[in-house]
Amino acid sequence: MAGHFNKFKYMDDLTNPQVEEVKNDNVEVNNIESEVKQTQDVEKILDVVVEDEPHEEENAAQLVQKYSVMTADELLSEMKTLYESGNFEQLKAKAALIRNAFNNLSEQRNKAALEAFVAQGGNAIDFKAKEDKIEGDFRKVYESYKEKRNKYLEEQEKTKLDNFAGKQAILEELRQLLDSNGSLKEIYDEFNAIQDKWKAIGQVPRTEVNALWENYHFLIEKFYDKVKISKELRDLDMKKNLEAKIDLCEKVESLIIEDSINKSFRTLQDYHQQWKEIGPVPSDKHDEIWERFKTASEKINARRQEYYDQKLAEMELNLKAKTELCERMEEAVKKDFNLVKDWADSTTEVNELLKLWRSIGATARKDSDALWARFKGSADVFFTRKKEFFDKLKEEQIEHFNQKVELCVKAEAIILRNDWKKATAELLDLQKQWKEVGYIQKDRAEKVWQRFRKACNEFFEHKAEFFAQYRVSEEENVVKKKAIIEEVKAFEFNDDKTANLNAIKEFQRRWSEIGFISTETSKQLWQEFRTAIDTHFDKLKLSMKESELAQFKDRISSSVNTNVAGAKKALQEQIQKLQSELNLWENNLGFLAKSKSADILRAEYEKKLEKIRQQIALHQAKLKLLAKEKEKESDKPQEPKD
Repeated sequence: MAGHFNKFKYMDDLTNPQVEEVKNDNVEVNNIESEVKQTQDVEKILDVVVEDEPHEEENAAQLVQKYSVMTADELLSEMKTLYESGNFEQLKAKAALIRNAFNNLSEQRNKAALEAFVAQGGNAIDFKAKEDKIEGDFRKVYESYKEKRNKYLEEQEKTKLDNFAGKQAILEELRQLLDSNGSLKEIYDEFNAIQDKWKAIGQVPRTEVNALWENYHFLIEKFYDKVKISKELRDLDMKKNLEAKIDLCEKVESLIIEDSINKSFRTLQDYHQQWKEIGPVPSDKHDEIWERFKTASEKINARRQEYYDQKLAEMELNLKAKTELCERMEEAVKKDFNLVKDWADSTTEVNELLKLWRSIGATARKDSDALWARFKGSADVFFTRKKEFFDKLKEEQIEHFNQKVELCVKAEAIILRNDWKKATAELLDLQKQWKEVGYIQKDRAEKVWQRFRKACNEFFEHKAEFFAQYRVSEEENVVKKKAIIEEVKAFEFNDDKTANLNAIKEFQRRWSEIGFISTETSKQLWQEFRTAIDTHFDKLKLSMKESELAQFKDRISSSVNTNVAGAKKALQEQIQKLQSELNLWENNLGFLAKSKSADILRAEYEKKLEKIRQQIALHQAKLKLLAKEKEKESDKPQEPKD
């Protein structure tokens, strides 16, 4: 650097005891600074940020107590007051304490919000804290403080550079003084003035401290050699230096009982800088005073090192604990559940692991992010699988609900039917289907069940009322049907087939109009009635087809203006329609597989097919009658045309 002495060149030229003391002080101070550097290395490992703390009447413990009972509004007001004061020597300590107190309040509020979120069914892993207005205001004030402080620090750094330039100028003055030829008094007075100016200048950039200090002391020693100050004057100066170093020793020793580790460390650094500024002491006191200063410094550094060793040990334990939690979370995620209860129990387990994670202290930053990513990754997988399970379950429940609503609609459609046997079988089948439908949500299940149950109850009540009414008149109906059977048996036919057929029809009409009787009795009476009727049909030798053909023949014969062509067309259309229906039923019958239920359905189809075939045959017979009727008309003599 321009204007500097070559310290190595001049150090080689020094041989007097004073300069030897300077060398020893320099080496020993550097040794202590080496210990300080080791402590700072630990800080880097722990990722600790140490802020300067002010020397003020209220200590940190008192401030923490003071701020811990303040509300968020009061803390914001306190921060604004400090910021507006512009006193950074107070701000740099108090701002951090105010911020910590405010963050504690925010954490308490967020914790309460998280508990409410979980209580409402939310997943703790998905919770995101919301910043309220006062938090936003506090953050703005704190950011303004940081900007203002950074500007302040930049100004301080500029001042240090100015101080560095000032001390370089003083060194130059010392060099010129060494070359001056004035009187001893003038030189000494100027020397004292230079020393006062040197001490009056503030801090310089840390990188320049040692070089400045070494050059300054080198020139001072050269000055002593030049002016050959008397032993008394030199001893007096060294005595003052001794008193100053004793005072520094006492200050360092008082730091041993300081509560704040950071404050004691920072203050110790300032005292070391002051030690360097003080000149040599009497040689017989040099080792003693240095040993005292070094011992106190080592105790403070050892205390700080012990503090960070403890922090490292705690972080190591936290690392093991969080690693174990990661393994437990991974085990929880591996489990596969098919029941809601299992998912609920496992969710409780996962949430407990999350609470445990939050209760464990910090780990080193190099491990923290990876650990959290591993833990949260497993938790995310768990909650994703849980969401997929419940989404699928919800879809199934909606489908089950729709199925049960459909069963309700079908049951309600059966309520007023009076084909009791078939309707009852269908309703019982619906009840069976109801039991087979899966689970639905509880709030919907009861409502839809009451609807289905109501429909079933109404049908069976309606059925019970119907049969209760029929049982009252059942005996009368039995008597009536027995009387008709006796009438049929006693009836004697005459030669008029049409009259005889009408009589049989009348018997059957009266039979069908009689009300309900029990199944067994009804079956027995029906057999007797059917036997009696069939006996008369055998006597008449007349089938139902012949009977209807006879009636059709009577109608077309008795009608004067029978539209033969129109009747023929109508019959052909009916035959074509019946034939299409017959083809359709026969085609459907071919698709039925072989099974018990299919056989029952096949028998029903066959009955319908036979009935259609009979109707087709009847209409074809009617067509033949119409054809004969048309031939008769063509054989009649025609009236002559005019």
